[in-house]
Amino acid sequence: MRRWRGIIVPLVVLLVAEITFRATVTMSDSLAPPSRAVGALLGALADGTLLANTARTLAGMLGGLAIGGIAGLAAGIAIGFSETLRRASFLTIELLRPIPSVALLPLSLLIFGFGYSMEIAVVAFATFWPALILTQNAVAQIEPRLIEVARLMGLSRLETAWKIVLPAAAPRLMTALRLAAGLALVVAVTAEIVSNPQGLGHDLMIAQETLRPERMFGVLLWVGLFGWGKNAALLRLERWMFSHRGEVDTSVAA
Repeated sequence: MRRWRGIIVPLVVLLVAEITFRATVTMSDSLAPPSRAVGALLGALADGTLLANTARTLAGMLGGLAIGGIAGLAAGIAIGFSETLRRASFLTIELLRPIPSVALLPLSLLIFGFGYSMEIAVVAFATFWPALILTQNAVAQIEPRLIEVARLMGLSRLETAWKIVLPAAAPRLMTALRLAAGLALVVAVTAEIVSNPQGLGHDLMIAQETLRPERMFGVLLWVGLFGWGKNAALLRLERWMFSHRGEVDTSVAA
């Protein structure tokens, strides 16, 4: 019963919106009651267009997440290991990290043009920073005696990272993955709205330009459901992998 309590407030909000819209709005080019939005969502699922656009967004999201996440993981481990690297990279990180990823869309368009390459590049930039920062912090919080044991055993930096650092920091790295995955979805949809004529973001723009608010709200609802499902799946995987260690962090809702 407790797990269903979270849907009470959204259901009440939708019910109030439905009653309000039907009482005050007859025909509108910008608003639609929730029932019409759900109907449009079901129709888009039935004809396959929404699933096709979801697959396109997922491709850009996963491509950028893979590149940015792996690069951030490697850089975070390297910087976490080395005090010299940490000091040398501090200013660069603090200057580049605050740049909004969407601000790079014009530059990405000039370099890559329209298409997946542009979207993947922007998503990779956005996900690189949380992966780097959280990995660096995870490495810094590893018990120093574990690193000392690795040195006494004669392990190289790469072997230490693979055999000591990654297993010890894995729960925190999964939290970083959930955060980066949520950010990747947001940036992917934004890139499609602004510059990439495909995917869920483009679907939203077409619905807005053709004055179909029910379709627009239906796609928005689907994006929310898709993001919730993605985070729930990652959280379930995290619990399955680390619940026996008591280190699952459920506070980050990516």
